[in-house]
Amino acid sequence: MTAPGWRPGGRRPDVPSMLRVDQAGEYGATRIYAGQLAVLGDRHPAARLIAGMALQEELHLKHFDAMLADRGVRPTLLQPLWNVAGFALGAATALIGPEAAMACTAAVETEIDKHYAEQLASLGDEEPELSGTIREFQAEELEHRDTAIAAGAENAFGYPVLSAVIRAGCRAAIALSKRI
Repeated sequence: MTAPGWRPGGRRPDVPSMLRVDQAGEYGATRIYAGQLAVLGDRHPAARLIAGMALQEELHLKHFDAMLADRGVRPTLLQPLWNVAGFALGAATALIGPEAAMACTAAVETEIDKHYAEQLASLGDEEPELSGTIREFQAEELEHRDTAIAAGAENAFGYPVLSAVIRAGCRAAIALSKRI
């Protein structure tokens, strides 16, 4: 059983912030995959994997869009930035090569797994609908990470540096999207 996320005298989870950042993350993921597919086209073997993951991210985005609307939560004001930055990151990694595109996915999904785990710990038993959604999407994001690693992510040129830079960027985007 999960421990309660809130106790008397404690801080309640900031659900609007959670929804805002999760929606922004799914939006960013769709843009990263769009950039990768724009470079790789639809005939490259990696493109088939990316297109499958992109479809799941689109479904995640639609779900969080609906949750924002249902709860009257505004999306992040940084969405135009994530549109450009996500596409540019996807295109840049794909230009380096398919392994770098997969390294991008592995790095992003590693940070998203940590982010979702922190949210679940914060929520505890509160917000069962949101917790269920996060658990489901977390499992799919881990599948994306594992798929990317199996497809050669760790073989990308400069993988340790590339991964570290992308992960740091993800952490910054998460922090900014919670607040703005």
